Amino acid sequence: MVPPMMNTARLQGRRAIITGGARGIGGSIAAALAVEGARVCILDRLVEPGRRHAAELGGTFVDVDLADPAATRSATATAIDTLGGVDILVNSAGIFRLEALLDVSIESWDQMFDINTRAALLTMQAAATAMIAAGEGGRIINIASMAAKSGGAREGHYAASKAALVALTRSAALEWGEHGITANALCPGYILTEMGAATRTDEDIARWSAKSPLGRLGTPEDVAAVAVFLATRDASYVTGQAINVTGGMIMH
Repeated sequence: MVPPMMNTARLQGRRAIITGGARGIGGSIAAALAVEGARVCILDRLVEPGRRHAAELGGTFVDVDLADPAATRSATATAIDTLGGVDILVNSAGIFRLEALLDVSIESWDQMFDINTRAALLTMQAAATAMIAAGEGGRIINIASMAAKSGGAREGHYAASKAALVALTRSAALEWGEHGITANALCPGYILTEMGAATRTDEDIARWSAKSPLGRLGTPEDVAAVAVFLATRDASYVTGQAINVTGGMIMH
C-alpha cells in the first residue's frame, strides 16, 4: 500500500520577516523559508533586487534604510501588518568594512553599530511585541559572524558590533522565553557573498578555505539550512545560542 502524500513544508502558514533579504545570506534564507511554506516579507534598501526576489518567492517587499531608527520601526510595522502578524524574524542585514583600529572614526563606528546592532534591536522589539500579543510564541534568528567569537585584525568595529548582536540575542532569549519565543544567533564563517567582494582576492579564498577541516568556504545555502532548522518546531528547545556555521574554523 502506498502511504498517503504528506505535506513536508515545515513552515506552512508561518509569517517571516527577513531584513537584508534582497540577496546574499538573507536572500537565501528568504528563499529557503518560502520553500518550507512560509510567507515572507523582505526588508532592504536594495529596491529593485528586493522587489524582484520577493516577487519570485510570492512574498512582499518593504524599502527601508536600517540606519534610520524611525524608518526601521515604520518598515517593521508595515511588514507585520502586511503579513497579518509575525512568527519568524531574521535579522540578516549588515555592513562590513576593513579598517585598522587606529583609523576607525566615530562616524564609522556608529554606522557599523547602527546597522549591525541597533536595527536588530528595533526589529526585535517590534516583532516580539506582536508575538507576545498573539500568544503563539515565535522565532528570532540574528545573523552575527564568526568575528563575534574570533575577532579579526582590521575588523574591530565589525567584530564588536556582531559580538553585541550575540549578547542582545541572549538577552532576548532570557526575557522572552516565557512567551514561547526563542532567540538564536548564527555565526557564519567565510561565506562568499557580495559583502566583502571588493576586498577579497583569489589568494584570500584559498587561504581561508585551508582553515576549514572540510577544505571549502561556506555558501549562503549552508547558512540558510541552519536558519530554517531554527525556525521550525524541531528547534523549539534551542534558544540563547550562537551557532557556528564555519566549516569547523571556529569550534566554540
